[in-house]
Amino acid sequence: MSGHRVLALDADGVLLDYNLAYAGAWQRAFGRRPALRNPHAYWAADRWDVERLSGEALHRFRAGLDAQFWSALPAVPGALEACQQLDGAGFELVCLTALPPLFAQARLANLRDLGFPIERVIATGSDVSAGSPKATALAQLQPLAFVDDYLPNFAGLPEGIHGALVLREPDGSPNGGPALQQLHSTHASLAAFAHWWLAERHEN
Repeated sequence: MSGHRVLALDADGVLLDYNLAYAGAWQRAFGRRPALRNPHAYWAADRWDVERLSGEALHRFRAGLDAQFWSALPAVPGALEACQQLDGAGFELVCLTALPPLFAQARLANLRDLGFPIERVIATGSDVSAGSPKATALAQLQPLAFVDDYLPNFAGLPEGIHGALVLREPDGSPNGGPALQQLHSTHASLAAFAHWWLAERHEN
């Protein structure tokens, strides 16, 4: 596949709202929906008024993060429209997620059910022993751009791929420091990226 019209998009935090779905997963595991603690928190466990889990409780919570959970996350506001604009401009959108490959089909079903013009999900797993778990897939896919909301995922970004970071919520965010200098652009959301990306293509 030629990467000249391919855009690789992360899922959680870019296309899909894992942090919102987290509260529902907590409610299913423990019978109560947690209160919102900090709407500006980057990590779900900091956003909601929940305790740190360990042992049996952690196992119970993780058991609920099953195919049913991963096939039913809500869209990030504005993300669907952004993807429709990019698709309409002739770009092929591929979802590149660090989810275990076991859940790739659930993720694709989720995106399709929401109406995203995405026909391919690459699930890399979260092994960071070689740097970013997405680096190998990016080298193979060679997209025009890679959009993610987690700065460490840009480690080892292959030459020639535009790295675009979605900054989103600032409290506790890992998206800072010297590694930011290696990126090509930063954006408040996928919608902001799409607007900028299409404007840049139009001008050029």
